[in-house]
Amino acid sequence: MKFRVTAIAVGAVAAALLTISPASAQAAPKHYYDHKDPYKTGCGNSAKVVRTASLSNRIDGKVGTIQLWWSGKCKTNWTEIRTASSAHGTISVYTDEGYDRFSFKAGNGGRHWGNMLYGNDMCAWGGASVVFGSGRGGQNGAGTTTKACG
Repeated sequence: MKFRVTAIAVGAVAAALLTISPASAQAAPKHYYDHKDPYKTGCGNSAKVVRTASLSNRIDGKVGTIQLWWSGKCKTNWTEIRTASSAHGTISVYTDEGYDRFSFKAGNGGRHWGNMLYGNDMCAWGGASVVFGSGRGGQNGAGTTTKACG
């Protein structure tokens, strides 16, 4: 008898779930994607670069590039860099409402990105610092993009 009641209850829940239409699904809350990886969430799949700048130091000049990205789908910004694969450091994204800082390790072919922040109808910009080896003698670099406002 208990088995039959449980089976009926489970069947009723399953039937209720099947009747929910995709149209009734709601968009993610405003800050749902904050501090999350843009590629693990799918936000990076249709994103675009909105600002680009150089990562540089006083001795060697340009040591990489920094880009500010925008996902219209998720209404978020994040920062990506390309530098030497031996570099490690920090990547930051800033908006009018706050910031996120992400530390990265050497590797990944020198391509690294930080987490996202909600950026719809406000300004956003990115920054990064990189260190090669001990960081002494010019083995470092930094850069910041200009603001993108929208």
